[in-house]
Amino acid sequence: MEETAEGTKLWCGAAMMMVWLGGWRGRKAAAAGLAAVAVAQLVSNGVCKQLAGRPRPPKQWFPHDEVEDRPDSSSFPSGHTAAAVAFTTAITPAWPLAGAACAVPAAMVAIERVQSGAHYPSDVAAGAAIGLASAWLTRRAPQLILRHWP
Repeated sequence: MEETAEGTKLWCGAAMMMVWLGGWRGRKAAAAGLAAVAVAQLVSNGVCKQLAGRPRPPKQWFPHDEVEDRPDSSSFPSGHTAAAVAFTTAITPAWPLAGAACAVPAAMVAIERVQSGAHYPSDVAAGAAIGLASAWLTRRAPQLILRHWP
């Protein structure tokens, strides 16, 4: 699952399927999902990881070889989880069935980040919060801009 979620490939692939299969509703959901992923990645990887500088969990905690493939960047927050939650949360209002289908892989991404030794549970929780906030902001931005436009 980690390789598929790397670089948001999983969510870009899901968006392509939604555009192909979902008509207008699929295009609307895919656009919202990808916009939310962009915001989540900017906040988690572009801002929070640069400020936090938290080391990854100790390698001794994990009796498997996956722990050797961890990135060197800050552990806090989980950018993978932020992207997964942002995409899933943003598409659900436009296409609830697609949101439900994406919820399972999103949860698997979050669980895998802790299981692999890449993150502490609090990193994943913070990533999920960033994902939720990114989806909310992405869905509300047009109304907020129009409301405050002179």
